[in-house]
Amino acid sequence: MDTVAGVTEPFPAAQANGQGAGPAAAPNARADASDGPAAASDSTGATRKAPVAFSAQHPAAAGPGPAARPVLHSVGVALTLLGVFILGFLAYLYGFSGIGEARAQTTLYPTLRIELGNQVAPLGATTPGAPVAILNIPSIGIADMIVVEGTSPENLALGPGHLRNTPMPGQAGVAEIFGRRATFGAPFSRLLQLRSGDKITLTTGQGHASYTVVARGDSTHLVEDPAPNRLLLVTACSAYTPTSYCYLDADLTSAAQQNPGGLPLITQAETPLSGDSGALVLTLIWAMALLAVSAAGTIAAARWSPRLAYLAAMPLALAVLWNLYQSLAALLPNVY
Repeated sequence: MDTVAGVTEPFPAAQANGQGAGPAAAPNARADASDGPAAASDSTGATRKAPVAFSAQHPAAAGPGPAARPVLHSVGVALTLLGVFILGFLAYLYGFSGIGEARAQTTLYPTLRIELGNQVAPLGATTPGAPVAILNIPSIGIADMIVVEGTSPENLALGPGHLRNTPMPGQAGVAEIFGRRATFGAPFSRLLQLRSGDKITLTTGQGHASYTVVARGDSTHLVEDPAPNRLLLVTACSAYTPTSYCYLDADLTSAAQQNPGGLPLITQAETPLSGDSGALVLTLIWAMALLAVSAAGTIAAARWSPRLAYLAAMPLALAVLWNLYQSLAALLPNVY
């Protein structure tokens, strides 16, 4: 132990152990340093282990690669847009379509009233979509409902429709009126609640016609009614799965009016549960128009202000979407 200026310093640990501190000890020091921070001592003398870094023997959890992320994002966006499109169509079918039907009824009623007052209301086959009769069924709440000519999906979007190859209501023979069960205002949603003995009245250019319900049938169980002058009210049997149609059979109790004849031929789209296959081409056209508007809006948003681009494209996109929904609805069964 050396003493310098009254301060006592211990010998190095190597000297205390009888080892030299010269060049012979240096390689061991370098070897220890090359092993990395395996351990360290704190002020209390306790030994602390250094953190172990992840290596190839301890790989981190792998996530989606950079190339997969844009694909997943695109799929997510596509599914979101598809869901919005389907929800929008359902909202149109069960909500907004009823607004259009109500507006049509409001417009057609005064038109037919004027024609009845001037005695120029149709007595036979006329232009599809034109008003031909006023229907009242008090027991299920139908009052002053306009019946239009024709039973295609487009005609029944305006209200109940008269099958064109049958006599007008009140005339001799079997008249038929179709109505929707669940969409476009669902004018015949309660039709199947009618019971035998319930009254039905219609007003046409030939006056008032009264009917009494006598039976109910469907597409697999037809009613055998020998009465020559009748009325059939037809709608879908189910408000959820329109796979069959039901109808009410009513006998004419007022005097039969003259049938002028000259009944036209009808198309497949005017028969029960039929859609308009001709609307398929129009549906594809509107679908492509919607894609074009969407693409144009996206490109404009990338080049200019996104807010202005979307504001400009939104009205056009909504108009195209509305027409697309109308075309899709025409493909569904006409009495649904």
